[in-house]
Amino acid sequence: MSYLLTLMLAAACTCAAQQIAPIRVWDESALADWATPVAGLNVRPGHFSEHQYYSAAPAEWVRTYPVYIPGREPVSYWDMLSTKKPEPLITPGARNRADWIATGKRVFTELDVSPFRSYDPETIRKVRSPEAMTKMGARPLKDGTVFGLRWVPTSKGLALSISECASCHVRVMPDGSTVDGAPANDPGNGLIGQLVSGGLASFFRGDSPGVAAWRQFAVPWVANDIHENLKSMSGAELGELFRSNPPGTFARFNGSPYYATKIPDLIGIGERKYIDHTGTHRLRGAADVMRYAAVVTCCDSADFGPHRLLTDAQRVVFDRFPDELLFALVQYIYSLQPPANPYASDPRASLGRKVFGREGCGGCHTPPLYTNNK
Repeated sequence: MSYLLTLMLAAACTCAAQQIAPIRVWDESALADWATPVAGLNVRPGHFSEHQYYSAAPAEWVRTYPVYIPGREPVSYWDMLSTKKPEPLITPGARNRADWIATGKRVFTELDVSPFRSYDPETIRKVRSPEAMTKMGARPLKDGTVFGLRWVPTSKGLALSISECASCHVRVMPDGSTVDGAPANDPGNGLIGQLVSGGLASFFRGDSPGVAAWRQFAVPWVANDIHENLKSMSGAELGELFRSNPPGTFARFNGSPYYATKIPDLIGIGERKYIDHTGTHRLRGAADVMRYAAVVTCCDSADFGPHRLLTDAQRVVFDRFPDELLFALVQYIYSLQPPANPYASDPRASLGRKVFGREGCGGCHTPPLYTNNK
């Protein structure tokens, strides 16, 4: 081995072992021009102040465990869960890059939506019942687990909850394997819908289901806003509307169930200049992905110039995330690599490449990223 190569390898090992401190996610100066202006209003969305964000108490972020379809649980798995004490999902402190990525993978896989946690014995009984799970449309993955559901041992007891990151950003492949970071394609099940409906009541205190839906999607600066009719809808009618959105899309907060947002691919997100399928926020570095994760999960003030869509009681930071948790999560997301192209050796691929070049597809889908970043 040459002397120069030895020095390069030594430097690489030193870098890999170097301790890296997490960065601060909620920074007033970075937030000021982060969001892109809203079409039809020409103002940037508002945001909670740095003081409001860091004054909010973090949730009990603890480790979670997969839910198995009845009959597929490992031996003694339920006994383990029934006696399990809560363990922190992440602890404060610096780590090296490899440690941050490993911790971030755990956060990506195990993080749940804390307001959707249910301690209801009847709900938990349903998860243990083959008949009830079949009736609600639950299907096992290759390993017997149920997509999107997690068991959460907390200080208040064992809860059933929903995956936060993994419910939207894990794709199930035809062979039953999964790809982290890719848009979800699992259609979900009735139990997830039940947990979401129960949790939304805590976000929109004092509202009927219809008014709560209106607050999530309204655009009052648009004439004849289609979302006005949500106010008079029943919970059952809203459920039908949301179920009409195909897998791979999501009626996200500040989005619309009538024009559902396509779930973006997170693999390679670090090479892009905008976040979200509709480019709602700029991407200037890892900190922007961190704060976007916070905005879409707990911390959107829903202020649009003169339009304030939440009541004073609702306009709060829910379950703030520690900086370490979001930093680890983004280190893992940035490390994701796309799966191998299954058609690389197919002769039709070379013909497709010629068509791509001949038709000028690269004008918008510029190689090697296949986006023009506009």
